[in-house]
Amino acid sequence: MSPKGIGVQNERSLHAALKQWYAQPQDRFEVPLDGYFIDLVRGRQLVEIQTRNFSAIRHKLQTLVQQHQVHLLHPITYEKWILQVDRTGTQVLSRRKSPYRGQLTDIFEELVRIPELLKHENFTIEFPLIREEEVRCRDGKGSRHRKRESIKDRRLLEVISTHRFTTSTDFLQFIPEGLAHPFSNKSLAKALALPLHRCRQLTYCLRKMEALRVVGKKGNELLFEVVHT
Repeated sequence: MSPKGIGVQNERSLHAALKQWYAQPQDRFEVPLDGYFIDLVRGRQLVEIQTRNFSAIRHKLQTLVQQHQVHLLHPITYEKWILQVDRTGTQVLSRRKSPYRGQLTDIFEELVRIPELLKHENFTIEFPLIREEEVRCRDGKGSRHRKRESIKDRRLLEVISTHRFTTSTDFLQFIPEGLAHPFSNKSLAKALALPLHRCRQLTYCLRKMEALRVVGKKGNELLFEVVHT
């Protein structure tokens, strides 16, 4: 069986650029191991770079952490530029700054697919906050919310900062110190000035990590407390 992985030849620019940004001189790239290709190997540590869709890599991570130290790198887009190209991809039609602004709590959009992994001693995760350029083409094949524009590539412009999490308790930084306990998703959303759906993702992840527990209900709202270790 051939190793599974995206392979260098199929990498998008963002993935390749993040690999080069993270790499150190002695690191090895695209190493076959246990039926997979590993993006980067640093000593005994395996480094995987996933720019989106944790579902696609979940089984790979669950398998590798059983025998290896695994570090996952996932970028969060703080600022984005939209580059429009023609159908050939050779001519730039326009470039504009997107009104979109990301923040670190966006990590829970994907983290809901693998929260239990944070309990494993072999697993760590890191979130670079980046500026990127998104290359689009009006070819009628993209999603409706992008007006049928296809995303052809994503390019790294800058890494603003990076945020590493090694244990489940590291994620308690998202629970404000002054928040009254027990708390609901609604009270957390108010304290953090976040949409309710994001706080539901956040508390779901922390419950699966065993950093939060449910201690009751108020109407239809679950009430949470921090698990002190």
